[in-house]
Amino acid sequence: MTGLPSAWRSVLPHLGYDLPADLTPEGSGGPVVATVPLELIRQSTSRREFWPIPEPVLAEYRRYRPTPLWRARRFEVEMRATVPIYVKYEGGNISGSHKFNTALAQAYYYQRAGFRELVTGTGAGQWGSALAAACATIGLACTVFMVGGSLRDKPYRGSLMRLYGAELHASPSALTAAGRKAAAGDGGNSLALAIGEAVEYARADPKRAFCIGSGETYSILHQSVIGLEAVDQLAALGADVDTVVGCVGAGSNFGGVALPYFAAARNGERDADTALVAVESSATPKLTRGVYAYDHTDSTGTGPMEAMYTIGSGYAIPASHSAGLRFHGAAKVISAMRHRNQIQARAVGQRAALDAGRTFARTELVLAAPESGHALAAAAAIASGRDGHRPRRGVLVCVSGHGLLDLSAYDKLLAGLPEDAPADEGGLRAATAVLRAVPPMEGG
Repeated sequence: MTGLPSAWRSVLPHLGYDLPADLTPEGSGGPVVATVPLELIRQSTSRREFWPIPEPVLAEYRRYRPTPLWRARRFEVEMRATVPIYVKYEGGNISGSHKFNTALAQAYYYQRAGFRELVTGTGAGQWGSALAAACATIGLACTVFMVGGSLRDKPYRGSLMRLYGAELHASPSALTAAGRKAAAGDGGNSLALAIGEAVEYARADPKRAFCIGSGETYSILHQSVIGLEAVDQLAALGADVDTVVGCVGAGSNFGGVALPYFAAARNGERDADTALVAVESSATPKLTRGVYAYDHTDSTGTGPMEAMYTIGSGYAIPASHSAGLRFHGAAKVISAMRHRNQIQARAVGQRAALDAGRTFARTELVLAAPESGHALAAAAAIASGRDGHRPRRGVLVCVSGHGLLDLSAYDKLLAGLPEDAPADEGGLRAATAVLRAVPPMEGG
């Protein structure tokens, strides 16, 4: 029987280089005043490897962790896999996704720092649901700006957030200048806009703080419980894998499942030949077709510019049933590792993702979120050798959340949903042409 890790594990000591520093945007009037608690900043910058999980956070983790891991034998047969496929399932907590792991940690640190309300933006609603539940648990107020198109497609995500006491607004909203500007133009319907509205709203009150659930290095650190558990659970089964797969919006669940494997390999605890495969939507192909450049993380253009693989924060991202992947950039640690070829990347279309989710539901009796369908589709292609990758021992895939509140997407699949169009090449070039490239990094 494997247990819950008592510490998060950072990948930073094992990269072999420092992450590029953030830049202050031109015309911003100087450095942005951060409201991030000091402990979270330390977790994002220090080369300390193990960070003890605070007991109040551990106590909440014990309610739903360790999460299940199993060999998906019927899925293997259906997908004609030639090696085992193991699934790490993060959909069993009250929020329905892996996001709860960092939501609980962040709520704890923000409350200790004296904040009384957390504000955020969310795409598919998994992060918004997780933060709303964490704030209810810790005793904080919560305000969420959710991508309007996603809220219309997934109204019960909104119901869940309101049930936990959160104040919910469809983005673009009339509450912020960013929302009003977008509504007066093309109507804006992106995660960058929802995040931008949340940033603006939070700045209006010193007791409010904006927090984010995926792209920051500390949120990826908190997700390391996924991979740490998986390593022990596979060992308890007498099994091992040489490929680890996760979907990527900004990168938290992929980082959570994959980076502990990287750290263990660099530390000599396991073979160094484990392939780490990040799977994104073909509608937002930052890791496969984007550029490595400094870009904004939200639509306001006022926050620090981060070094990331990006398709441009100004790129008009089309609507998708996998809204959690509709973010223009990847987390800076994921981006840096991609730039150094320490991880691989694949892009999957939404029909292929939903098809994989439907097959997984029929064979394993678990309905995966559409976002996780991208990871399942890629894992099946890898395990069967269809994409040219030839694993020998097996494939581990993180199913980062359930799809029980995403049934409208599966309804459209059953009704004959066409494949989504790939990102427009001209639009990608235009959106990234103005960005500043990241200079070569020293070390590693």
